[in-house]
Amino acid sequence: MSAPTAKKPTVTEREARQVAEAAREQDWRKPSFAKELFLGRFRLDLIHPHPLPADEDVQRGEEFLARLHEFCETKIDSALIEREARIPDEVIAGLKELGALGMKIDTRYGGLGLTQVYYNRALSLVGSANPAVGALLSAHQSIGVPQPLKIFGTQEQKDAFLPRCARTDISAFLLTEPDVGSDPARLATTAVPDGDDYVLDGVKLWTTNGVVADLLVVMARVPKTENSKGGITAFVVEADSPGITVENRNAFMGLRGIENGVTRFHQVRVPAANRIGAEGAGLKIALTTLNTGRLSLPAMCVGAGKWCLKIAREWSSVREQWGKPVALHEAVGSKISFIAATTFALEAVVDLSSQMADENRNDIRIEAALAKLYGSEMACLMADELVQIRGGRGFETAESLAARGERAVPAEQLLRDLRINRIFEGSTEIMHLLIAREAVDAHLSVAGDLIDPDKSLQDKAKAGANAGVFYARWLPKLVAGPGQLPTSYGDFKHGVDLAPHLRYVERHARKLARSTFYAMSRWQGRMETKQGFLGRVVDIGAELFAMSAACVRAELLRRQGDHGREAYLLADAFCRQSRIRVDELFTRLWSNTDDLDRKVVKGVLGGSFAWLEQGIVDPSGEGPWIADATPGPSERENARRPFG
Repeated sequence: MSAPTAKKPTVTEREARQVAEAAREQDWRKPSFAKELFLGRFRLDLIHPHPLPADEDVQRGEEFLARLHEFCETKIDSALIEREARIPDEVIAGLKELGALGMKIDTRYGGLGLTQVYYNRALSLVGSANPAVGALLSAHQSIGVPQPLKIFGTQEQKDAFLPRCARTDISAFLLTEPDVGSDPARLATTAVPDGDDYVLDGVKLWTTNGVVADLLVVMARVPKTENSKGGITAFVVEADSPGITVENRNAFMGLRGIENGVTRFHQVRVPAANRIGAEGAGLKIALTTLNTGRLSLPAMCVGAGKWCLKIAREWSSVREQWGKPVALHEAVGSKISFIAATTFALEAVVDLSSQMADENRNDIRIEAALAKLYGSEMACLMADELVQIRGGRGFETAESLAARGERAVPAEQLLRDLRINRIFEGSTEIMHLLIAREAVDAHLSVAGDLIDPDKSLQDKAKAGANAGVFYARWLPKLVAGPGQLPTSYGDFKHGVDLAPHLRYVERHARKLARSTFYAMSRWQGRMETKQGFLGRVVDIGAELFAMSAACVRAELLRRQGDHGREAYLLADAFCRQSRIRVDELFTRLWSNTDDLDRKVVKGVLGGSFAWLEQGIVDPSGEGPWIADATPGPSERENARRPFG
């Protein structure tokens, strides 16, 4: 067969949205705390009392964490990885021996069978030792071969691939292309049926683990035929298959040990038996995989927060300024309080979401997305505050600090390493839109046809009737609730009183729902273009979710007799800080510069402000903004480097 000619699918904005919409999980078969929150219903009963893991899961998880902790302390040299920009083979061999490649894989396939809670705690631990090692393990298990096969694979596929993934083989996930990021409707990599095989052609970018992987999950477009609707489809591909070339090992500002590359497929034959799910189901598989897979990233952000707190405590107690430790100066102390309170809340969010994922009683697609969004943003803020607390030493590299005789604290490295988390697995901007779509799902379900220009008058009339019934029941419930009663949530008062914070969450959940309804009534079909407004709605929901999780975790620790008094204090501090942010976000829903910003952007793109760019030189190199990804044989040396 000859390689297909290079031709990107041409799609309109509406068609792109339709592809994304078709890949969404449409139904809500289980309750969702976050979904209810956005609808103005504070369902505390869904998360309190805090769910707990089974005793046998705790024992298995704690035993593994103990072994992993010793390994991280004695075998992972983070400074070496940073200096040489690669993870040593012996580290990977040791992780394989520990069973770390199979943390989430069932024991019947040779894995450890850890719960989501303990898998995330393990990633938090490993990520604190070195984020690149955490990224390797996370990409392998959270989005690589094991997770999609666990949910969508056939028994034959599980039997063939999961034992390998559990002990020996590293996997990678390949979706992004040089000109395709969060808009998969334009995916250009093709998978053409040919007998009992598919033939893959295309180029994939930012393939985390792709340089060292043994197995790949590849998303490719199957052509539409008379007998098949085709569409984006998922395949398990052997990384050493003829025609696969790793054309580049990418380098980044952080995560210097990450094995991320550019992979070209030229006439790569893949058995039809390696297709995951049906043709056209690939994007749905990817999104469903990410529902819980996204929790791994905020888990590592929790580890980063814990380390920030440790360094801030140790440093600011010995560094003196004007006769006393800098921690006792309010300007520095407020930063330490922020780091401590936020770390507590992030751990609460991740543990709660993970335990709900393990129990499988709730739909956590919004909770996991909120955890990813909130964790990635807040971890960057905490790392930035740590650098500020450390002053000039925060900006100095650990290697330089050690060279002049001081403790090698890699604060600037952490800031660089964490920055990618606001882009990985859905950028903050994309997460805002994804969560906002789920948050307004109930409204679109009943009133979507009213604002759809392609719907007939008959469809609009029917939608209007349905919407009338829904809103007649829903809107009155947004007027009053338990948050207005001074005695509500009284079981959260033990020395420190957290009840006012839960009443605040209940009141502001209703306020958020009213604001969303008003915006939909005002903008109707243009609502989806109001990305600034939608982003603030989501950010408010994230804060309300984090406040709820923090309070519930504090009460859990109090009942368990495990630092309960301190946990209540941290939850109180976090909620007070969070409430200030929420109040500001509510103000910015309606008082902002969104309209003016659009005018400025049009001027910038139109060249009206080009004069402002005068007086500089541009040190950028030559070359196209987006690399050519025309299908065909590779002209570059294969950079693939499997471990061992």
